[in-house]
Amino acid sequence: MSDTHQHLPPSKLMRLATYAAMASAAILVTVKAVVYFDSNSVALLSSLADSALDLFASALTFLAVRVALTPADADHSFGHGKAEPLSALGQSAFIGGSAVLVMVEGVSRLHSPAPTQDNTAGILVMIAASVVTTLLVALQRYVIRQSGSMAISADSLHYTGDLLMNVSVIAALFLSSYFGLPWIDPFFGIGISVFMLVNAARLATQAVRSLMDQELPEADRRRITDVALQHPKVKRVHELRTRTSGLQKFIQMHLVLDPALSLLEAHRITDDVEKAVESEFPGADIIIHQDPDGIAEYHQPVGA
Repeated sequence: MSDTHQHLPPSKLMRLATYAAMASAAILVTVKAVVYFDSNSVALLSSLADSALDLFASALTFLAVRVALTPADADHSFGHGKAEPLSALGQSAFIGGSAVLVMVEGVSRLHSPAPTQDNTAGILVMIAASVVTTLLVALQRYVIRQSGSMAISADSLHYTGDLLMNVSVIAALFLSSYFGLPWIDPFFGIGISVFMLVNAARLATQAVRSLMDQELPEADRRRITDVALQHPKVKRVHELRTRTSGLQKFIQMHLVLDPALSLLEAHRITDDVEKAVESEFPGADIIIHQDPDGIAEYHQPVGA
């Protein structure tokens, strides 16, 4: 990536990725549609259907990212980050539906194989599509590393699948054309549809986990606890609760402190811990409650 991209904030990188995805999908849909009507290839049809769905899904991602990046307001004090997993859940439904349609067509063609024409043009188109998709996926993965965006991750999963499907389509067209194996084309089409269904299930699972406020990974939770316990006056940490909403991480915990501390000193300790945790998780929304050591409210320590 260029120095310019390295200095862009995550929000702008996310928007850039959505623009690039929509433009790439629009180009691929147009080109694949033209070649499909000439080649009559099921494998190419499956790739065309997936690209058309990607265009719609990328538009949905664009809207989701736009909403997710909207600042918190009076009606949404925790922000609008849930728009990202909602978008990913919608995308999984679209992918699954497209996969089923392609599978039905592929099974039909297995029973009644139809020869394909103009495979040379189809192969050239798929090679060009692979190049475009590779560049897009590289950009998306960079944006994901910088932002952790679920919506961009979902979109990237589409296009990673597209890249693999493009290779499969090239193989199907080549084998069907030059080795006289008409059943290869629908066979690859069915295989691609299975791949799409697996991706759809994976997307849906990730989206539901986020919508259900799944905790941060255990390694992150341990890191939060370790950072808090590094303060010499923090005795224990408990009631650690974490979740994500779009780009925003939310961290809540209770610190067990010496009951003889003054309120001012307890407040200073809490501020120190909050700054230390935020240095590990920049931009996180952190809420810390202080508990005097020995009170009945105390629960099992994290990790015990």
